[in-house]
Amino acid sequence: MRSNVHAERHFTQRIGWLRAAVLGANDGIVSTAALVVGVAAAQATRSSILVAGLAGLVAGAMSMAAGEYVSVSSQADTEKADLARERRELAQSPDAELDELRGIYEKRGLDPELARRVAEQLTAHDVLAAHMRDELGITEAQAARPIQAALASAATFSVGAALPLLIAVTAPTRLIIALVSAGSLACLAVLGALAAHAGGAGRWRGALRVTFWSALALALTATVGRLFGTSV
Repeated sequence: MRSNVHAERHFTQRIGWLRAAVLGANDGIVSTAALVVGVAAAQATRSSILVAGLAGLVAGAMSMAAGEYVSVSSQADTEKADLARERRELAQSPDAELDELRGIYEKRGLDPELARRVAEQLTAHDVLAAHMRDELGITEAQAARPIQAALASAATFSVGAALPLLIAVTAPTRLIIALVSAGSLACLAVLGALAAHAGGAGRWRGALRVTFWSALALALTATVGRLFGTSV
């Protein structure tokens, strides 16, 4: 006899690195492309445009890495503090913690007797893991990983920022604004679709969402560059 295996695909285990990677790549393309377009709109030379774009790449990558590390470290510190508090409570009041776990399962729909048996069995198996998951809502798949988030954000920011820079290097000076804008928006649309697909969402919605806001950022930056460049 052959047993049917019900295979499932879930995406929650990707949340930690996916959020940082998508944010880094998106910000790398948008911020660098906007910087290049803004400087080009101010009638700057190609060398000035490239220097500004390269400086934006380096500064942005370091800023993204530092920001992700600090923010995710704060989340990790909160998780560690909650786990330490839970360990103390389990050591001091095991019966009260067992009742708390039983109450959680009753609220989820189990009858009192079954909720008590489930709480007792999970407590006997791994009491801290049971409370971490069901009381605190902390899971291994979604646990904070500061270094992973920082590296993913910095790396993807650099890759994203390199795209508009590459276009600016190869494009004729008079077409830098048009080609950088078009190329960056195309890359952003693809990135939005891929990110939505990786997260299990609709591709078109992800592509349209990121393209709209990025186009707005490019337009505003080009306007500022043209106005201030002309006045200076």
